[in-house]
Amino acid sequence: MKISRMIQGNWGKTIAFFDIETADGFTIKGFRLVQGQNGRFVGFPSQKNNDGEYNDTVWADKDLKEKVIEIAKQEYDNASIDYENAASSDENTLPLAAQGGPAEDVELPF
Repeated sequence: MKISRMIQGNWGKTIAFFDIETADGFTIKGFRLVQGQNGRFVGFPSQKNNDGEYNDTVWADKDLKEKVIEIAKQEYDNASIDYENAASSDENTLPLAAQGGPAEDVELPF
């Protein structure tokens, strides 16, 4: 299991959206990395029901959830370091969105 795409930003408490690719080749989209009062945690993909409540559409046991949280935190931290290094070295190495150009095609839940 690995993170196939992570988009960092500031959407309230959400600090990143990401997708996970499994060892079997499945890609699961719609995970969120959230900065909560007790630290960062992962919000699993969810869907709004008729009552306006959100229900998870992907289920995982406790051990797997902890693994997802750990790899998301590592990817976020590593991407932040890479971005800072690119920003300080050469503006042309920044992602287009950071240069004011078009952002990567991102599916956001709002």
